[in-house]
Amino acid sequence: MEFLKELLIITIFEIVCLVGSIVVVGFILGFFRERSIKNFYKAFGRKSIYITGFIGVPIHELSHAIVAIIFRHEITEIKLFKPSSEDNTLGYVKHRYNTKSIYQQIGNFFIGIAPILGGTISIGILMYFLIPSVYNVFMSTILNNINQVNLINVVLSFKELTKLVFTLDNFKNVEFIIFILLAICISSHISLSKADIKGASKGLFSMFLILIILNLLGITKYVSINMIISYNMLIINILFIAIIFSFITYMISLIISSIFK
Repeated sequence: MEFLKELLIITIFEIVCLVGSIVVVGFILGFFRERSIKNFYKAFGRKSIYITGFIGVPIHELSHAIVAIIFRHEITEIKLFKPSSEDNTLGYVKHRYNTKSIYQQIGNFFIGIAPILGGTISIGILMYFLIPSVYNVFMSTILNNINQVNLINVVLSFKELTKLVFTLDNFKNVEFIIFILLAICISSHISLSKADIKGASKGLFSMFLILIILNLLGITKYVSINMIISYNMLIINILFIAIIFSFITYMISLIISSIFK
């Protein structure tokens, strides 16, 4: 009995280490998105979300679709941007999978969280092509922070980085302004819907079972604490880009809602 209790505690710890940072970032992005939408609604009405949705929603749905294909799910229907007043959806991806396949079951988790990863990667790609100098600074900060064990220091480093990037000189650059506008559109729709979270939870249970098996086989003992810390710091640093632009979107929505009351 004591063995089973210890096994469950270790497995729960491992699942938290594996996906905890992604889940926390997901809730932070959801927090900013929910309040940003309310502010935009207050200022311009419900259809104002279509402005950012025209770009942000297709990237959100394509992220689901690409990861679904990677995990060998069959896509039965996809709408990259189709606003519906009935259920307030802006787009969707319907897919099915073999319930007997562990690989496809685990895929549900990654399909669910795909918009966070896809949106962040999209912002990174835009940064690389439109403002390469800023991209280099961001990447340098990420690489320097990978071995950082103090999360507060990571936050402070990105705070200083933001001050260096968002300068008046940069706002005189047309490419920089285009990047900011596109990044805001993407970050406005980077968070997860209730359907996304529900789908991801299915895959999380399968991952939990796999970890139990790996623990029973003694395979996880080869994973060190330093490896776990480095992995989580890498994830947090990469996803910090999404948090920054979600926060910027929220601040803009706050200013706009106060002007157009």
